[in-house]
Amino acid sequence: MSLEDIAQRWMQFWQGGSLASFGDLHAPHFIDHSAAGRAADREGLLQGIRDLYAAFPDFHADIDLLAVDVSKGLVTIRWSATGHMHGRFLDAEPTGRLVGFSGIEIIRVREGQVVDRWGEWDEPSIREQIGAAPRA
Repeated sequence: MSLEDIAQRWMQFWQGGSLASFGDLHAPHFIDHSAAGRAADREGLLQGIRDLYAAFPDFHADIDLLAVDVSKGLVTIRWSATGHMHGRFLDAEPTGRLVGFSGIEIIRVREGQVVDRWGEWDEPSIREQIGAAPRA
């Protein structure tokens, strides 16, 4: 499977896809370098995805840009997404509003599994859209 195929498969978790293959795609020693206050292992990332879908059940992400560095096993993914807020998120109560998200992910792949992840998103914009207090 190519790095691009793995990245496409990985992004399916952020598009409401089944999480059944999450453990198969992530190495047991997976490290989330942008853990956002949660455990930096694959269980922490999985819980983060579940929490996101609890708040935004219709969350859907699209890939805007995909860049592959085969020699380093790295894939960079620029994405944009939307979802209606129906659960608590970033300490804000549900609003029902349609929220726009954007971010970037870098994943490192070894032997067909994701071993590292770095991710950033536009949290100030999200906080503004949902009425959450700015991060201190």
